[in-house]
Amino acid sequence: MSRIIYPYAVLSGRAEVEITRVRVDSRPLEYARISPSLQTVALDDAGRDDWQEAVFDVRAVLPEEEIAYGPWSELACVAVLKESTTNTRTVQRLTKDRGSGAWQGSVRMRRSRHRSRATLGVQIVAAVEGVRGRMIGRSETDWVIDLQAETPVRDKEIRIVEADFRDGPYAWLRPLKDAPWFVDTSGDMPTVYLNQGIEGLTALLRGSSTVEKATAALVNAQIVSDVWETMFHAAVSEIELDENGRPRIPIGWRESVLETMLPDVLPGLSPADAIVELRARREEGYGWTELQSRIQYAAALRAQLPKQLATTLRLTARSSQGEDR
Repeated sequence: MSRIIYPYAVLSGRAEVEITRVRVDSRPLEYARISPSLQTVALDDAGRDDWQEAVFDVRAVLPEEEIAYGPWSELACVAVLKESTTNTRTVQRLTKDRGSGAWQGSVRMRRSRHRSRATLGVQIVAAVEGVRGRMIGRSETDWVIDLQAETPVRDKEIRIVEADFRDGPYAWLRPLKDAPWFVDTSGDMPTVYLNQGIEGLTALLRGSSTVEKATAALVNAQIVSDVWETMFHAAVSEIELDENGRPRIPIGWRESVLETMLPDVLPGLSPADAIVELRARREEGYGWTELQSRIQYAAALRAQLPKQLATTLRLTARSSQGEDR
């Protein structure tokens, strides 16, 4: 379940949590403000400034096979919405759907009880060794509910700008007029420029049907994957040597990117050894080309691209079957 050691049996499998729908004062939140790949919801100015309540429809998939053979009873799955800045915590019990086996329910967020960023995840509790209410599992990654963001960006160090690359205010983007997006890592804050000149891109990211939403999630995951890959290369280029000739890790978001991706790019090496190996390969050229596939793989994992691709293919197949009937 985690690196914490519990004095009783816990689940080793992960619980996957998904927010399937968001309503703000009974009105659906536009899909562009919900990022499944980043597991983030942006609620700032969600249609109006004075909204009172947001409702999140939650779906959780648990490691059912492990649960079935475990030493526990009275199992329950609950959704937990919390924010540390206001010390607010809301717990909602989920119910198991007999058809799909997923646990589902709705969680209500009162605007007056929250200030900036909340998290929404699931916890699995059960009776273990005669003791009720013990937590035996939880979601691997909780969703972020950002009340101060108009765009769903999990990392606050990334900025999203929508602009027409052909005729917009950024002349330096005009040579890239056919690119759907561009990642700029030259400044202190990475910026993703989305090309409004690409017909249908904005509409796609705001799709309304099930298949359109899945396709939007896939495109968003591809964008995020490109962002991670570009940021990684930018971070590597900033690795310098200290006075003793040892590689020095850059600070800020570049340090965070390296720490996050290196375990997948160079598995089996400590962070310090990975930095040395990474710089050596880049400077001396050996193995650098072969390493590109590992970098792409690590970026795709961060963006949950394989998962989004599988979801889109599955929903598209179901939609096609429905049309053929």
